[in-house]
Amino acid sequence: MIRVTENLGVIRELLAAACRDAGRGGDPVRLLAVSKMQPVTGVLAAAEAGQRDFGENFVQEGIDKMAASGRNDLVWHFIGHLQSNKTRPVATHFHWVHTVDRFKIAERLSEQRPADRADLNICLQVNVDNQAGKSGIACNEVLPLARRVAGLPRIRLRGLMCLPAIRQGFPAQREPFARLRELFEELRRDGLPVDTLSMGMSDDFRAAVFEGSTIVRIGTALFGARQ
Repeated sequence: MIRVTENLGVIRELLAAACRDAGRGGDPVRLLAVSKMQPVTGVLAAAEAGQRDFGENFVQEGIDKMAASGRNDLVWHFIGHLQSNKTRPVATHFHWVHTVDRFKIAERLSEQRPADRADLNICLQVNVDNQAGKSGIACNEVLPLARRVAGLPRIRLRGLMCLPAIRQGFPAQREPFARLRELFEELRRDGLPVDTLSMGMSDDFRAAVFEGSTIVRIGTALFGARQ
């Protein structure tokens, strides 16, 4: 797994350079390693090189990797579409959920989060492009839903997440991230203590960093093609 270690070093350098170019040298961006459909050996190789945050799209696969890793110092993020019948295992095992797009889901996570665990970190997924058939709430629904979710116990509303349509060119890539940042700032003006913008992937994370991303999600560029 030497390649994973080398790739991680390259990604960290590119991320640091993007932060410097964006005038965010003292404002580090968290790297979320998307490990879905990757072997646990890759996770362990990245962990040995200092990576701590890992993202999974499938509930049982993520839980199996948590157990197989044998490590309790890793932070696990659920980043896939979450169905209501899967909220209990997610609430029990994961540290973050980036894809909440209904109050019912947030409410179930709140009710099912074990009392002996720290609050579950939540991001609302926003469909910034209004793509038909895509997950996420509309932009005009963000503030009302955020207010309701913020009042639930045992979960903590951290911010917003988006997965925009693919765009070519740096200026075009920045557009949806700028929209999400504006919604994020609206939440803060409303008094909600949000601190997280989960946006940017392998092909557009630089544009996301320029628009204030605090978590970028990198998978294939780190681990290689999925198995």
